[in-house]
Amino acid sequence: MSDKEQKISRREQILQALARMLENNPGQRITTAALAREVGVSEAALYRHFPSKARMFEGLIGFIEETLFSRIKRIINSDTPATRQCEQILTLLLAFVEKNPGMARILTGDALSGETDRLRVRINQLFERLETQLKQVMREAELKEGLRTEIPAGSAANLALAAAEGRIRQFVRSEFKRRPTEHWPEQWARLGSGLFRAA
Repeated sequence: MSDKEQKISRREQILQALARMLENNPGQRITTAALAREVGVSEAALYRHFPSKARMFEGLIGFIEETLFSRIKRIINSDTPATRQCEQILTLLLAFVEKNPGMARILTGDALSGETDRLRVRINQLFERLETQLKQVMREAELKEGLRTEIPAGSAANLALAAAEGRIRQFVRSEFKRRPTEHWPEQWARLGSGLFRAA
């Protein structure tokens, strides 16, 4: 194994350990000393791979962004009807956090309290981007399918995303016992049917 491969795998090992600790220690702040113990290296070794804890969190946020938006791009580029695309985007978000509970703590900001402001800004931008994607789907529904949102597309996208965010918040608050996808299909059926009408 080359030095570069070893370095990449160690970086990934650190990020996986951080995600695991966020999941296994709900409500607790993660220290670099505890993280170093979890990985089995010294704190100095952690800092050889990441100059700060903020950069470690940025690594996890980058993973969230890449995972979600690469899949959302495929959803948006499909010929699926708009209501189904909105459902798929939101279900993707909920299923992702259900599978990665530590990431749910990052998305709600729970794991970022006491950390640098730029991390919270980046999470806000991630949700703004999700909302923009939903709004785009809703706006295109009128052109492609003759469907119009009952309220302006921006308000409708905000409402749909707020419902999903609420599910994620409940998941974190319940210490990962209340699954975000639980009841979601019937909730979306009700929400989705109220968002669109024939133009």
